[in-house]
Amino acid sequence: MTRLELHILGTASARPASQRQVSGSLISCEDGLAVIDAGEGFQSRYADHRKRLKSQTPPVSLRAAKIDAVCLTHGHLDHTWGLLPWLQTMALDRREKPLLIIGPTSSETLEALCAGLPVPPTAPPAELARQMQSWHSLGATSEGLGYKVRWILGDTVADKWIELNPETGGSSSLDAMPQPEGWKQVKIVPLATTHTVPSCAWMFESKEKSGKFNRLKAAELRLSKEQQTELGQGRDVTLDNGEVLLASSFRSESIRPHRFVISGDTAEQAPGLIDLEGVDVLVHEATFLEDTKDHATEHLHSTATGAVRTALACGARHLVLTHFSARIKDGNMSLSEANKAGEGSPLSITFANDGDRVHLHTNGHVTHRSWSQNGWTA
Repeated sequence: MTRLELHILGTASARPASQRQVSGSLISCEDGLAVIDAGEGFQSRYADHRKRLKSQTPPVSLRAAKIDAVCLTHGHLDHTWGLLPWLQTMALDRREKPLLIIGPTSSETLEALCAGLPVPPTAPPAELARQMQSWHSLGATSEGLGYKVRWILGDTVADKWIELNPETGGSSSLDAMPQPEGWKQVKIVPLATTHTVPSCAWMFESKEKSGKFNRLKAAELRLSKEQQTELGQGRDVTLDNGEVLLASSFRSESIRPHRFVISGDTAEQAPGLIDLEGVDVLVHEATFLEDTKDHATEHLHSTATGAVRTALACGARHLVLTHFSARIKDGNMSLSEANKAGEGSPLSITFANDGDRVHLHTNGHVTHRSWSQNGWTA
């Protein structure tokens, strides 16, 4: 059974390549759906992916009406440029469900907005606050779209958050980053990363789930409803003959928490990533190969080898390489360098293509499937 599934809709870096489009993904869980970045042409890629899913047996639904959140990793346009037209398309489709849009900003910008001041002139052109304000002026407000949108910005290092009010142009401070409405089993967590603009990774962390209560065993022992309730709530029961029934013996093994992390653009070993422990899946950018690692250092990107070092530092069990420079014609080039860097470790590594699906199952197993004319294959 799949607990978290990532649908990868773009694996190129700053510009599209022949077989790769710019960033954009969706993650599905038992609580709902969330988008991670939405670069140029996102809604077209999303529509094509949905058609493929519907053609499968059994069909899989990724309806836009079920999307509860958009998590932006940073403000570069190859990660954000497709968001506004997609928001407007959902308005045409008469969306009613509220939508949460979250992204990182700098402490300087956050303080200015809290004080009712404009975005500081020293902020980079790709500052998300600027983009959000421009989207508001183009009609991306709850009133203009016809459905409720919450616009959230945060300093992920200091864990300070504000909500923008497009109608008034003001903002209000928040005690914590809000979670999507109705999400109870999976928590969205921002993780500070290192890039040329304020940036973050997004972790989707599922809660531990108790195993299923064995009702058949209880029925065979002819236990009363009261006794079953006691056992179901984790309390041992003593029978009239003195026998003690252990509550733990009436439940299957619990499902441990799982962590699925998507990095966005970042230099290797970002502080928010290496501070983690026990990551099940890390999707990490690998923009450059080792022969151009100077470019990675200069522009605060990562190589495939650097992605491995990050994965090992956070105890990841599986690493997915993505966000490839147009110079990288074949993902196997990155995979080869990554496998060499991870040799001797328990880390498993794959590379992403557009349209891939990465499943994290309840037992912790990871399946990475790629699209072909015959459907998705591992």
